[in-house]
Amino acid sequence: MNVIVNGDEKTLEVGATVADLIHVLALEGKRIAVELNMEIVPRSEHASTVLKQGDNLEVVHAIGGG
Repeated sequence: MNVIVNGDEKTLEVGATVADLIHVLALEGKRIAVELNMEIVPRSEHASTVLKQGDNLEVVHAIGGG
């Protein structure tokens, strides 16, 4: 199935979760926020949130600085 991540199309297995996407993007363990169809997905729900064909996601990295 295809989803849109930060404006780019990504192909994932049917039934993939937000956690699976994070793994594919090599972002495991990073400080990120995920928005699915304009709603934030809490980290506690990444493994249980199943993606669907055409979903639109934004993944942002937390950047520290001063």
